[in-house]
Amino acid sequence: MSLIDKALEANRNYAKSYDPTLGRHPTPKIAVVTCMDPRLSDLPGILGLPQADIDVIRTGGPAVTEDVLGELIVSNRILGTTEILLLNHTGCGFTIFTDEELNANLSASTGDSSPAPMRFFSYKDPDQNTREQIKKVRSHPWIAKDIPVRGCIFDVDTGRLREVKV
Repeated sequence: MSLIDKALEANRNYAKSYDPTLGRHPTPKIAVVTCMDPRLSDLPGILGLPQADIDVIRTGGPAVTEDVLGELIVSNRILGTTEILLLNHTGCGFTIFTDEELNANLSASTGDSSPAPMRFFSYKDPDQNTREQIKKVRSHPWIAKDIPVRGCIFDVDTGRLREVKV
């Protein structure tokens, strides 16, 4: 049985005890842009906040792309979030390659270089990357200026957060 088949089967059991009040329109209080890394999946536990208060935007890196900026604008201006947290982490897979290396490797291994150069948003320094992402968010004219935009690094070895100062 594939993982998707297992997930569909598990969902049938989940739906039996699903609380329909959870289907109400969300009213999150904080938007969190974090990496797609599964070690960051327990955001309520990591942040000590109810799941319903967290509008989660997951992206590799975590890179603040044009798509992520659009999601942050909707989160803030439509859903009403009042804070933005950019949550990076130690040991990120996006630090172990460069965009140039991955483009070259994929072009060679597939024999097709037509997608290159793709932007993968690799980086080397989580602190510097976090500062750059904060600046991208803060500089967008449609992100309300009174919204706090802060960044943290999650240490995957200790479970601790460390704030990155801009």
